[in-house]
Amino acid sequence: MTTTLITGANKGLGFETARRLIAAGHTVYIGARDAERGRRAAEQLGARLVQLDVTDDASVQAAAKTVEADGGLDVLVNNAGIEARREDNSVPGAADVTADDMRTAFETNVFGVIRVTHAFLPLLRRSATPVVVNVSSGLGSVTNVCDPATPAYHYPGVAYPASKATVNMITVQFAKAFPAMRINAVEPGFTATDLNGRTGTQTVEEGAEIIVRMAQTGPDGPTGGYFDAEGPLPW
Repeated sequence: MTTTLITGANKGLGFETARRLIAAGHTVYIGARDAERGRRAAEQLGARLVQLDVTDDASVQAAAKTVEADGGLDVLVNNAGIEARREDNSVPGAADVTADDMRTAFETNVFGVIRVTHAFLPLLRRSATPVVVNVSSGLGSVTNVCDPATPAYHYPGVAYPASKATVNMITVQFAKAFPAMRINAVEPGFTATDLNGRTGTQTVEEGAEIIVRMAQTGPDGPTGGYFDAEGPLPW
């Protein structure tokens, strides 16, 4: 039985990914900052709940101990993420972005990925088939953000793309350091979730496709890559 932890999984892409992996036979831990919302999601899905705030060291360490006591971990999906938006649902551009905006985005999207991955590395290294999926974004592609022919070029925000470009670098460096693991970054696409004020053009079912696929990567699968549902993406 494959055991999987998904951070930020009480709603949106994380919830749909959990549903699909449970259907595929995984034992899934719903990682949720809000224990009550997580409990409801876990009950609905038939998942296990672990309270986990990716911005809090003690919370993450406690979650790792819980999962270890239950038997270990094979797959980690770093899904929890935020996008700093103003009250009118706009994102601060280069003229308005502050250090606090950057710090807030990086605390969850970057430091959270490192915090969780570091805490669960000992468990993953004991697995026969360890997999890490880092949920990135097409906005993390410097190539695409520089290309006027792509939608990413027209996104004005700074904090979110910078955080996801950093997640891509983290993915590459961890994959090189741990060649026995399959560690990849994925771009779900512009999915309608709370993160973007539900302005996305895809359903969560469509968005979760690449996350689910890479969570089931076998030992001969890719590592150190950056993918959407159609295939590899340019860095």
